[in-house]
Amino acid sequence: MSTNENQPSANFIRQIIHADLKDQKYNGKVATRFPPEPNGYLHIGHAKSICLNFGIAAEFNGTCNLRFDDTNPEKENIEYMESIERDVQWLGFEWAGLYNASDYFEQLYNYAVQLIEQGLAYVDSLSAEQIRLYRGTLTEPGKESPDRNRSIPDNLDLFQRMRAGEFADGQYVLRAKIDMASPNINMRDPAIYRIRRVHHHRTGHAWCIYPMYDYTHCISDAIEGITHSLCTLEFEDHRPLYDWVLDKLQTLCHPQQIEFARLQLEYTIVSKRKLNQLVMEKHVHGWDDPRMPTIAGLRRAGFTPKAIRDFCERIGVTKQNSWIEMGVLEYCIREDLNENALRAMAVLKPLRVVIDNYPEDQTEQLEISNHPQKPELGKRNVPFTKVILIEQEDFAEIPPPKFKRLITGGEVRLRGSYVIQCNEVIKNAEGVIIELRCTYDADTLGKNPEGRKVKGVIHWVSEQQSHPAEVRLYDRLFKVPNPDNEENFLDVINKDSLEVLTGCRVEASLVNATFENRYQFERTGYFCLDAIDSVKGRLVFNRTVTLREGGWEKD
Repeated sequence: MSTNENQPSANFIRQIIHADLKDQKYNGKVATRFPPEPNGYLHIGHAKSICLNFGIAAEFNGTCNLRFDDTNPEKENIEYMESIERDVQWLGFEWAGLYNASDYFEQLYNYAVQLIEQGLAYVDSLSAEQIRLYRGTLTEPGKESPDRNRSIPDNLDLFQRMRAGEFADGQYVLRAKIDMASPNINMRDPAIYRIRRVHHHRTGHAWCIYPMYDYTHCISDAIEGITHSLCTLEFEDHRPLYDWVLDKLQTLCHPQQIEFARLQLEYTIVSKRKLNQLVMEKHVHGWDDPRMPTIAGLRRAGFTPKAIRDFCERIGVTKQNSWIEMGVLEYCIREDLNENALRAMAVLKPLRVVIDNYPEDQTEQLEISNHPQKPELGKRNVPFTKVILIEQEDFAEIPPPKFKRLITGGEVRLRGSYVIQCNEVIKNAEGVIIELRCTYDADTLGKNPEGRKVKGVIHWVSEQQSHPAEVRLYDRLFKVPNPDNEENFLDVINKDSLEVLTGCRVEASLVNATFENRYQFERTGYFCLDAIDSVKGRLVFNRTVTLREGGWEKD
């Protein structure tokens, strides 16, 4: 399942562009754009669009703009804009130009005036509910508004007064005059301007009328000289309106809208409204919670840009909506981290082990490789002392079948260290095991013991020279593959999606852990230092993914 990032797979969009270049359409130019609305944080679905738009531009020596569709100021703010810029750059892309739909408010207004002057737009006094009723249904044509044949001078006057703020919110809208009997409901005189007295994060109170998305988007594309406007399948029925606006305005550039299937990833929600609900109702700890499918959440969980780009390339670009298994994304991050993550040892649920025949005050600095297949990553010193800690699960008084770890009277090898044998089990008054008394074979460092075979290998840390850490074990946020199909998606939240372990101990080298590095805690999983809650003197690690699907790899 390997994919070379430098050799993108063929898809219908690339085929269209190859044909356009051959025919010298757009004079051999390729220009794309990524146009998010700044009303929330980007999620994994946006990552697919980012990789596609920026990837296509790079592949064909073109350009890709980042443009904020900021025409709905009630839901937009600077925080979201900054997070979007950060996410695009983190994924490894740079935009040719940074624009906002609000940059074009004056031009959009003037284009609307042109449509009115051509008799192709009119000011309507119907309420939103009346417009909905007049629109008709999928099987019945719509009904024309009484204002549809208002004179051009009256429409121009009313539209100018709308801009001047003479009317209340919702009192009038500007509608395109197309065809109320069109089989495509989007062509039944869609609204292109509405009155909203809302502060805009960029233009302040300069405007009280705002253009609608379908009207704004195509003109913004044309102004920027976009050649291929790539969007998801839900906009396929909007393409006739996209083309109608540009045809009637006779813009210098007429981009080609091409639709592709959106990303639907199992065990996730990608509706911004629902993601916002999860945040606002505190089902998660913010937009960057590692359980969230946001790019910020994936980054905090320890996902890498390379793994996400690889995932987006693997799933491909098609015209058919389908669900992608979460295992595909997890495979991509495992493959990357297995290749690149530094190795370290951490004991999440410690059990004390005293090595009776080891010198009381001695500390050995054992050299252990940072990566078994990458000697260029060097080695680290791991202190070995008389008292060490192992995982509680790595010892069993009554072992289950095929148990290859430590048992009473049995031997096990400590990773990168010696073979030890358990001789005695110490319990507290409640019968809970609190300590093991062991001996070590001093002649087994880096070699097998004489005359016997030790099958099991477990990880460990020095009690004295390890560091305390909080470890957060994240799991999928939802219990079912398609939570959107449920009557209430909140009912299928996985209540066990986060387990916080506070008594963990990590090897001494991890006191210098960095946010940039990822770590394989040997036999446990892949982890990263939490970029928010880790401060000097407090180590917090987030689990990115288990070593393999299904959980811990203990043997």
